[in-house]
Amino acid sequence: MTPVRIPAAVLERARSATQTVTALSGVAVSAEELLGGRAALVGFQAGGRVSAGGATRLIAGGGGWCAVTLSRADDVDAVAALLESDHVPEDYWAAVEQRVRDAGVQSFTERARLLGLPVGVLGETAPAGPVIRALGARATPAPVSELLVADLSSMWAGPLCGHLLSRAGATVVKVESAARPDGTRGGPAEFFDWMNAGKLSYRADFARPDGLRRLLAAADVVIESSRPAALTRRGLGPGDVPARPGRIWVRITGHGTAGERAHWVAFGDDAAVSGGLVGGTAAAPEFCGDAIADPLTGIHATGVVLESHADGGGELIEMSMAAVAAGYTHLPPGDEKDCTAIPVVTAHAPALGSGTDLVDDLVARRLVGSC
Repeated sequence: MTPVRIPAAVLERARSATQTVTALSGVAVSAEELLGGRAALVGFQAGGRVSAGGATRLIAGGGGWCAVTLSRADDVDAVAALLESDHVPEDYWAAVEQRVRDAGVQSFTERARLLGLPVGVLGETAPAGPVIRALGARATPAPVSELLVADLSSMWAGPLCGHLLSRAGATVVKVESAARPDGTRGGPAEFFDWMNAGKLSYRADFARPDGLRRLLAAADVVIESSRPAALTRRGLGPGDVPARPGRIWVRITGHGTAGERAHWVAFGDDAAVSGGLVGGTAAAPEFCGDAIADPLTGIHATGVVLESHADGGGELIEMSMAAVAAGYTHLPPGDEKDCTAIPVVTAHAPALGSGTDLVDDLVARRLVGSC
């Protein structure tokens, strides 16, 4: 078994980010555990040009390298259109790799993105910090333990931010719909429990979102990872929800919210490649860690949220996973460290919707108290 490995300089910078979280929350946070914890929990191994989770591949073609993720059934179904074929071939990865070689990286990537597939071109994204805008009035900071956090995110980066805030004592509500739950519910239970135990589970109906709108109105922090227009179309965006002094709204995306990048889909491994955060050599790159853009973004997002809260909040914070990863590419490659720290998971994540009534009661009391 080959554990995932991370360059020592990347680990050191991640430790600095976790120290910010610890200083502001009082909770000890381990960079090694957060970056390598999923792989250690479920037995993922370093895979070279196949990601540790197995769903993403690094492929060479004319013009460089790209990373393609086929983790969802819809992604695999889209391969037929990607190949301009009537069917998905049995060995679809071999066919995809051949298409990259035949078409070249740029042409292949453009078509893949038109089909909504997660793909990243090696090094296409420049480093960038969070984009922070005023959202409303500031407020005198309350203890973190008094915060109500609505976590609408899924997968890893956003849920990790919610997980760390929960460890700091905040009441974190995981919001899902029965029709479209967090995709990690269907994956390894150990990982889902790690990210979501300690949260309350709220079942939302996006077709009839009055209850969710009330939750957002009562929340001090909102975490979401949908495409920028997804919530706004339903009247649930940061500008649609009744104002609350000090509210912090965190929007985590794969590639930012500006221009065509706002529509690009991303997962942790392809976002890291887009940011240029890879191992190996320039001629033979390999994946770095396990979906590393996800935990790095979750760590940095938590630090920015806590800093904003300490300053009174009232901000919209936008984080791009690819840009966060790109912020690590200037570091010297140096030695690599095995990440084998196994998180201690002592509780199960709540069943979907099990806390809905409790959350509705909490929200009702909060909204009455704020009148």
